[in-house]
Amino acid sequence: MKEAHTLPSSVSDSWRAGLAGLRSRLIDALLPPLCLACRNPVATPASLCVACWSRLTLIDSPCCDVLGIPFPYASQAGTLSPQALNDPPPFQRARAAVVYDEFSAPLVHAGKYGDRLDNMALMARMMARAGRDLLAWADLVIPVPLHWRRLWQRRYNQAAILAQALSRQRAELHFAPDMLRRVRATPAQASLSDARSRRRNVRRAFSVPDHRRANLRGKRILLVDDVMTTGATVRACTEALLGAGAAGVCVLVFALVLDERQLHI
Repeated sequence: MKEAHTLPSSVSDSWRAGLAGLRSRLIDALLPPLCLACRNPVATPASLCVACWSRLTLIDSPCCDVLGIPFPYASQAGTLSPQALNDPPPFQRARAAVVYDEFSAPLVHAGKYGDRLDNMALMARMMARAGRDLLAWADLVIPVPLHWRRLWQRRYNQAAILAQALSRQRAELHFAPDMLRRVRATPAQASLSDARSRRRNVRRAFSVPDHRRANLRGKRILLVDDVMTTGATVRACTEALLGAGAAGVCVLVFALVLDERQLHI
């Protein structure tokens, strides 16, 4: 009986890589990648052209050590914003990739309401850069959950898609979408115009299932959402996680609202 001849793994891997590259080039030839914003041709799928990229307001140092609010001036590490000093959040730190404005909003809305998974791929890449320290710190990545009725209407949770993409940054970082539930249906936060009403709206709206508490206890949590406005939702989520025994919570979002006139998003 003849022995079956197989290619060495290095050769077969090279063949697979070559076929994958050929497939990618064929797809690009038939459907050239377009800028996610202006739809002009770009070199890389799920990306922006130079002009659209330059319109985004990226958030980098210096910024508030707790809330991630950008400072217009140089500051020492650990400097806090007036917002963080006057109203300290229950989470340890929050970071965002960009400022929420007229240029970042269409990216968010297309991912949130328009089934644009390519937009969320770009958002996740930018969030990974902005939150690299938080990703290195965390044990679990948990998305801000939707109530089951809202999830049924929208068909997917954009925060969960972003969180899952971010969890791939480290092998030790686990995606845990079932650790936190939205147990109370509430009016959309976008329908409320001030921070106080938003906090009241989501009070006790989230909880950790009893059968998940042992898995959560002592873990460092990275809580993920697409946008942070007043911070009411991530505060309520953080309180539920800490109450269930989490060691600490940090928050990572794509866009941060700095202008209170943009609360209706």
